[in-house]
Amino acid sequence: MEILLEEFYKTDIYIDKFHFRKVSLDENSCQINGISQSGKTKLVKNYLLSLKKNSYLYIDCSDIRIEVAKLNDTLSAFCNKNKIDVLVLDNYTFNIEIVNVQQLILCSQTHLEIDFLQTLWLYPLDYEEFLSYEYKYDSSALNHFFQLGGYPSMHKVNPDERNIYLQRTLKYALEEMEFDILCYCAKVMAQKVSAYTIYERLKNSRKISKDKLYKSYENLISKKYIHQLQKVDHPKATKKVYLCDTSLKTALTTDKHFGRLFENMIYLELLKSQTECYYADSIDFYLPHANEVILGMPFADERTLFKKLESIEAFIFTYQVKKITIITMNREGTVSHPFSKVEMLPFDIWALGD
Repeated sequence: MEILLEEFYKTDIYIDKFHFRKVSLDENSCQINGISQSGKTKLVKNYLLSLKKNSYLYIDCSDIRIEVAKLNDTLSAFCNKNKIDVLVLDNYTFNIEIVNVQQLILCSQTHLEIDFLQTLWLYPLDYEEFLSYEYKYDSSALNHFFQLGGYPSMHKVNPDERNIYLQRTLKYALEEMEFDILCYCAKVMAQKVSAYTIYERLKNSRKISKDKLYKSYENLISKKYIHQLQKVDHPKATKKVYLCDTSLKTALTTDKHFGRLFENMIYLELLKSQTECYYADSIDFYLPHANEVILGMPFADERTLFKKLESIEAFIFTYQVKKITIITMNREGTVSHPFSKVEMLPFDIWALGD
């Protein structure tokens, strides 16, 4: 095993080009969590390239040449012998023992309960991060974002291969049950759905254990492949489900519903900005700290908008909503309302706003 560690230690790290991410590393020990292909490895390697070559050791734990028992026996001594300051264990698995170094960085899909490690969640690209991959910032960039989604690697995949690429990536990263659940969630994205509902649907097409499905569903949530949104003031109500990236909708199902795709995009921007939000009847997103309601209406006209505002007036009055933001594809403007400030904003302007 020491021969393999020597190989890892002497091998030069290379990345072709690093693009801006809102998550960055400093000298603290941390775990970087995120779905497969979210950019964890590239983020770590970019950080290591800023250090002295002989000060770090990078190990990809998915390397089939690694024998875990022998690695556990030799890693600590190897780090001490070579005065390793920074140890990176990429694709970390829990059976690899932690060693004492100045800075430890673990990369994993699953969050680990290790007290001394700071936790950094790396999501797929949001719209602002996506723009660092674009050659020009105009309406074509937003259309490109709709086509590719937030997986950084998709920029290097040919258009005719993207769906198969995502399917293979997900099948490799997930258990079979988790993959089946994710496929179903792709069909019902931005809708209210429970684990029991998924069980009832999937049991018709395959032999399935309710307990195993519930556990797989929770695993998908904990690894953040899917997200849940709670109903305001109703914590026990059925939650809405959203995908970790909108590109999965096209890759995993033939169902088309641009409105729900658009809503999922808005949710992900709120999620990545750590904005507290809830849903309500006829309300896409309610932001209590901002006294704001956000509605996704990609192709809204004034008539449709006025009808929508009428349908939610009781909510506006009850919750004293001060601001209503209508997210559109390209329409911009303000609408008169007796209780709240109503503003229409294109998605790209809203997503890049403060």
